Parts: sequence; C-alpha cells; structure tokens
Amino acid sequence: MAQITCKDLSFAYDGHTVLSGINFSIDAGSYLCIVGENGSGKSTLMKGLLGLKKPASGSITLGDGLKQTEIGYLPQQTQLQRDFPASVYEVVLSGRLNSMGGRMFYNAEDKKAAQENMERLGIEDIKNRCYMELSGGQQQRVLLARAMCATKKLLLLDEPVTGLDPVATNEMYNLIKLINLCDGTSVIMISHDIHEAVRYATHILHLGNRQLFFGTTAQYRESDLARRFVGGGRA
Repeated sequence: MAQITCKDLSFAYDGHTVLSGINFSIDAGSYLCIVGENGSGKSTLMKGLLGLKKPASGSITLGDGLKQTEIGYLPQQTQLQRDFPASVYEVVLSGRLNSMGGRMFYNAEDKKAAQENMERLGIEDIKNRCYMELSGGQQQRVLLARAMCATKKLLLLDEPVTGLDPVATNEMYNLIKLINLCDGTSVIMISHDIHEAVRYATHILHLGNRQLFFGTTAQYRESDLARRFVGGGRA
C-alpha cells in the first residue's frame, strides 16, 4: 500500500495557480527527490505534504498506517533559526513534540530517542554545546537528528545541503541514504542538484509549475528531460 498518494493535485495563491497536474505515489522505503528550477513549485508541494498548505484541488492521502504527526521535517534554515540559543540536546529532543499528545513533559522514551539519534549521527559529544555556535554541517546533522526523533517512517527534507561545503555535503547525502537503506525510512527530498538526486534517489519527481516527470531514477535517466537538465547541470 502506498505511503503517500497525490491525485490531481494543484495549489494556488490568491486565486493564481502555481502548481498543477500532480499525480504520484510512493511506497514505504522509497527515496524520492523533487527537482526543478527556482519557482517551479517544489516548496509549495512540500508545504502541502506537511499539511501547511491546502490544495486548490485534488487530494493527498496518507496510507500504510502513516499519520501526519509521524512525518519528520528538516526545513531550510533562516538566519534567526541558525542563531537559536538552545543546546544541541534541546533541539534534537524537540523533534518529539508532535508525538507527545497532551503530555506536558518529555518522558524517558523521548529522551532515549534523542540520545540514540545523536549517537547515530555522531553529535553526542557536542550535545551540551549551543546550537548557534556550530558549523553549518553540524547544524544540519542536529536538524536531521531532530527529524529522526519525530519518525521512523517518513522524512521530508528541504534542500538539506544548502550552504554546506563539499565534504559536509557528501557526508549529509551519505547519512540520508544510510537512514533510508538501513532503517527503511522513506525520504522525500527537495534538491537543487539533479546530478546528486539521480545518484541517490530511487524515484524522481521533476516539476515546472506542473508535473514534468515522475518515475524511477532509471526511467528518468533515459528521458529527454534528464538529458536536457542533467547535461546542463541545472535544477
């Protein structure tokens, strides 16, 4: 059964359609990269999947037991967020907020999840450091650990390597792939780099204010669209 199904989906702002004709589904364990040029509708679709933007038409259906509160999200950071005065541990632990229901305080299970995910991503030794003092690569690891605290089912990642140097970028891509392969966690990632998307993803969704392509990475490699964009190195 599909984990997420989008059918005849469109989005609009102030009555003006910005994205239309979206039809795709992904199963558990998939790794979908959403690519397209700036302004193509990638972030709008991500907001829709998160339940933050209501579709103008069509539907988004969660299946395979997935709940909206079980989606982990790694957003693009603003400068204000980069300067957030909290410890690494506090930021990671905040990933458990959606699963707390009516509880007022974190319990032992919440704290265990935070500890385990910090250890997995190699940031346990900086758990007491202030988040705003970290490098860009360290901050992205912290945010990924926070997203992992929210779910073992689906991660939504919005340009997770933006602003990172080549070494940190490669490390982040490898971490994400490892989580996908070893945990079976589904990944939906917006990427500006089609070359890396084709390298890591199982499926590609290419947008241009409408759905230009959806299919497996192997199918995308053979498409005219891929030859045009991958050859030109654009996303």
